[in-house]
Amino acid sequence: MRRLLAIVLVLSVVGLGVVACKPHKRTFGEKVQDTFDPPKGEAEKAGRAIDRATDDH
Repeated sequence: MRRLLAIVLVLSVVGLGVVACKPHKRTFGEKVQDTFDPPKGEAEKAGRAIDRATDDH
């Protein structure tokens, strides 16, 4: 019973974190970069997403 409660609690916290995030709208420069120099794999795609999400504009 405790294990089930812990799983439900963890899923609730993760789900709340995902719902609270607002999607990032790509700028014109980001669209141009993705067109002429697309990410060459999942790692580079994730790296660009992290860089754009943490950029202080």
